Amino acid sequence: MKVAFVCTHNSCRSIMAEGFLNHYNDGRFEVYSAGTEKYPHPKPLAIEVMKDLGIDMSNSRSKLLDEIPNELDILITMGCGVECPFIPCQFREDWALNDPSGGPKSEFEKTRDLIKEKVLDLIERINKNKL
Repeated sequence: MKVAFVCTHNSCRSIMAEGFLNHYNDGRFEVYSAGTEKYPHPKPLAIEVMKDLGIDMSNSRSKLLDEIPNELDILITMGCGVECPFIPCQFREDWALNDPSGGPKSEFEKTRDLIKEKVLDLIERINKNKL
């Protein structure tokens, strides 16, 4: 099952979501993340708050939409008014999360914790065929 998380820069929220789904992945998911605009690298605080939970994302990089499959099973957008080009998918959902970029570590932690809850909920809904 191909799952992608999309955001503007693929530097914070979508990268964290990718990290969580990979962390909880039991082998069923091909996990991707991408941004609609080019960005040089993930936000250091995004990588740090994930590491605080034991998830090493030090090798992560910001990617663009052309680096993910053209067809997906699940597409999750992170909010911020992202207008994604049409990507064929079976299910699409927007999580409407605030971008903590530029804020203190505590804002990144709040966003991280929300993303963790949403990823776990997504897995549960997939397991129960409720998408």
